[in-house]
Amino acid sequence: MSLSTTQAIELFHLPFQELATLSNDFKEELHGKNVFWVCNRQINYTNVCCLHCSFCAFSKIKKDSSLAYNMSLAEISAKAKEAVNLGARELHIVGGLHPDNLFSYYTDMLKMLRKDFLGVNLKCFTAVEICHFAKQENRSVESILAELKDAGLDTMPGGGAEILVPEIREKICGQKESGDEWLYVHRAAHKLGIPTNATMLFGHIESIEHRVKHLSMLRDLQSETGGFLAFLPLVFLPQNNALGRQVKNRTSEEDILRTIAVSRLFLDNIPHIKAYWVQLGIETALKALHCGASDLDGTVMEEKISHSAGANSPNEINATRLQELINHQGLVPVERDAFYKFSTLSL
Repeated sequence: MSLSTTQAIELFHLPFQELATLSNDFKEELHGKNVFWVCNRQINYTNVCCLHCSFCAFSKIKKDSSLAYNMSLAEISAKAKEAVNLGARELHIVGGLHPDNLFSYYTDMLKMLRKDFLGVNLKCFTAVEICHFAKQENRSVESILAELKDAGLDTMPGGGAEILVPEIREKICGQKESGDEWLYVHRAAHKLGIPTNATMLFGHIESIEHRVKHLSMLRDLQSETGGFLAFLPLVFLPQNNALGRQVKNRTSEEDILRTIAVSRLFLDNIPHIKAYWVQLGIETALKALHCGASDLDGTVMEEKISHSAGANSPNEINATRLQELINHQGLVPVERDAFYKFSTLSL
C-alpha cells in the first residue's frame, strides 16, 4: 500500500539511520545491489532564454549579450560525434528558450542525429521547451511531440518541474509554464509512447509539505500513465542567481539524503531514484546510493547549467572511474541506455 502524504511528512522526521535503512531496503527489493549508469553527454545548445527564472544562473535574456551562444547544427553534431566515439549511448539535449530558433531547428537537429548516430538514444527537451515550441508554432503540445518523435526523439528529461505547487512556483519561476502544464506535457508524451524523467528542485523557499505535495502529483501521474523512468531530486544551488540572494546557503547533506530517502519510499511506482552527482557532488551522491537511489546518471562529459550556479563537481567522470566508485560502495555497476536496457559490467 502506498504511503499517505501525512506518512511521508512523518518520514522526514525519523532518526536518519532508520530512514536510510528503510529506503535502502526498499531499493534493494526493487534492484538488489545494482546501481545503474549510462555513458552519455549533455549538450546545452543555447543559453539564450526569454524567461528569467530566479533560481537560474545559466540563461542570458539578451541574445546580443557577449556571453550568449546558440549552437549551429554542425556544432551540435561535432559534440555528438565526439561523445559517440567515446562510447556514449545517450545524448541529453536541453537549452534555453531562444526567441529566434524556428521549430525546424529542433526537428532538423533530431533528424541529423538520428541519421548519423542510429543506435544512440536522444533524450531531449524539457516540458518548458515543448510548451515554448507549441506557443511559437500555435500548435498543440501533442502535435509538437508527435513531430519530434517522428524526427527521432526517444525520451525526455524531467527538467522544468521545479516545484509544481502553485504558491511556490509563482514565486520562483512565475513566467514559466504552470505545474499543471508541466504535468500535461508529460502526460501527453507518455500517451505517445515517449517515456520521461521527473525532477524536483528543493532546498530553497519550499517546505517539506510542498515537497511531498510535489511528489504526490508525480505519483498520481505515474499511476495514470506509467511513463516515468526515474525521479531526480535536484538541490538548489545559490550562486549567480536572484533566488540565491534570498537563500544564501545550499541545504545540508542530511536534508538532501532525507529527501532522496523519502522520495524512494513515497514514489513506489517510479522505478528509479537518481543521485545526480553533478549537482549533489560525488561524495553525497555515493552516500545516496545507500539511501534509496539506484542510479548515478552517467559520464555527462560536459555540463553547464548546474556549474553556472556553483556546482563544484567535475564536468565529467569517465566510465571506468564511475564503475570503480560504485564498486567501492559494495554495489554492482550496471551500464544502461535511456530506456534502462542494460548489461552488468562489474569490474
